[in-house]
Amino acid sequence: MLVPVALMLTLLAFGYWPVAIVFGAIAAFMAYFFRDPKREAPADSNVVVSPADGRVTRIKQIENGAEGSSTLVSIFLSPLDVHINRAPIAGQITNVAYTRGKFLVAMDERASLVNEQNALTIEGEKITIVCKQIAGILARRIICWKRAGERVSLGERFGLIKFSSRTDLLMPSNVEILVAEGARVQGGTTIIGRIR
Repeated sequence: MLVPVALMLTLLAFGYWPVAIVFGAIAAFMAYFFRDPKREAPADSNVVVSPADGRVTRIKQIENGAEGSSTLVSIFLSPLDVHINRAPIAGQITNVAYTRGKFLVAMDERASLVNEQNALTIEGEKITIVCKQIAGILARRIICWKRAGERVSLGERFGLIKFSSRTDLLMPSNVEILVAEGARVQGGTTIIGRIR
């Protein structure tokens, strides 16, 4: 954001105000895109909150063989959504796995398998979940501030994905899903499910 601001000020100093306005608009969009609003997580330890702002595009049961079934909830983030990712449960991060990949449209069902992504496994007191940061067609940078062995609290910031992207949440079958496809969710506050 500092580069377009510096260019804007330089152009204004030399009287090129029409071009300076363009760089001012770019700086304003970047400030809007990287906003990080304060959020208060629910005070209930039996809930799973949304890891991202956006729209729920998929809720699907996945069979894991002998381990039973899991529920996948996919959240699509448009360029206008807040792109900070937040911990869906409190617990210890037992694994962080970054995988290089493609940049398919984030809403494509294959994106969860083939796109560039970063998966955090979080082990809570009652359940273990996997939260995936998935790059989209515009996203080219996944950022994660946490490492394996660290603890996170419910709703705590753990990273961000730049520009449009997707966040997947894989939960065990004892989580009752409380959202529907098409629902708008807010990272750190919207309750995605309740532990039974």
